[in-house]
Amino acid sequence: MRETRTTEFKEKITNTFLKTVSAFSNYDGGEIFFGIDDNGNIKGLPDVRQACLDIENKVNDSITPQPDYTLELQNHDRTIKLTVKSGTQKPYLYKSKAYKRNDTATIEVDTLELSRLILEGKNIRFEELPCEDQELTFDILCQKLKECIQIETFNQDTLKTLNLYNSAVGYNNAAGILADKNHFPGIDIVKFGENISVIHKRATFDKISILSVYEKTLEVFKDYYQYEEIRGFDRKKVEKIPEAAFREAIANALIHRVWDVESQIKVSMFDDRIEIISPGGLPSGITENEYLAGKLSVLRNRNLANVFYRLGLVEIFGTGITRIKQLYEKGLKQPEFEFSENAIKIVLPVFEEDLNLTEDERKIYKILSRTMLKSISEITPYAGFGKSKTIQLLKEMNKKGVVKIEGRGRGTKYVIKESVRGN
Repeated sequence: MRETRTTEFKEKITNTFLKTVSAFSNYDGGEIFFGIDDNGNIKGLPDVRQACLDIENKVNDSITPQPDYTLELQNHDRTIKLTVKSGTQKPYLYKSKAYKRNDTATIEVDTLELSRLILEGKNIRFEELPCEDQELTFDILCQKLKECIQIETFNQDTLKTLNLYNSAVGYNNAAGILADKNHFPGIDIVKFGENISVIHKRATFDKISILSVYEKTLEVFKDYYQYEEIRGFDRKKVEKIPEAAFREAIANALIHRVWDVESQIKVSMFDDRIEIISPGGLPSGITENEYLAGKLSVLRNRNLANVFYRLGLVEIFGTGITRIKQLYEKGLKQPEFEFSENAIKIVLPVFEEDLNLTEDERKIYKILSRTMLKSISEITPYAGFGKSKTIQLLKEMNKKGVVKIEGRGRGTKYVIKESVRGN
């Protein structure tokens, strides 16, 4: 056993554990073990029953409001486990300060985090607070509602129904985020070339309705990751990255980000992938496994989610990540998800169909997909095989419909079929 974000060891009973009680109460709960040293070795306590009383008195006298906890004797009554649950009356203070866990350390929260805890304790979201700007217009939202759900009359009652306006306080932040013009951050897009030193395009969409941000970001995506292929008399749209997956990822980033920090959603576009980084880690009350499995949906911005749901842009039941994974089920590469305290990163690879290539064929495929090499004389030095085996592998990949052979003799070129890259 070792210390973690939700587990702490205390060999002796000192007041330092009270900071951790505050941290566990303010966030996801946790356990503190007394009578165990920092390395997880059981040392035991001289009088565990008196120690229980001391711990109980310290918690009751020092933490406000009263946290939800239990005490339990363990290891043949040599140690004590203090289990602290995440509280509903946040923030929980020790000496007028709130704390949080940073890996295995306990630290004081900053001003921004304290304000978030205060709002959470009142069951209020940032998006529900009054917007600084009360002179707002909603032409884009009105147009979308008419297009998607045939709403003909758009007025203040419509905004009340969408929980964007309240007669007592006016427009809230969710309304501001959806307004035609606002002061909120948006999305910053960079399309890179062969490396990050080569920038083909940069576009920033902010201070406008997130519905416009969403649409403009999709337009940039389509420019780089979609094209038409003519086959006989037919035209077929080819998607290098599934558009549905990108839509889900961008919608999730806009809906679930934190809006109280002046930071853009970063979209980095490469030839072989797209990386989307949104401000704000996972909402409190959901684990990485629950998020990835789609078992639990915690809406950070429920009013925004409701509007996107009504417009048919998302499923409100948290199926976005599951849908992204399903779209790549037959892909050679899978999406990647990374989490940190202050950000979530989603990586969508270029779709490459898994056609049951052998290990040697995969090596050839990797060479062809990452370089401009096309002739056998160019490919062979990187393959690690002789010329004859390399040619044979390319022929087998041609039979499988993965590689296209162009030309004859010394002019023969080998390229990956675009139909394999897209769908």
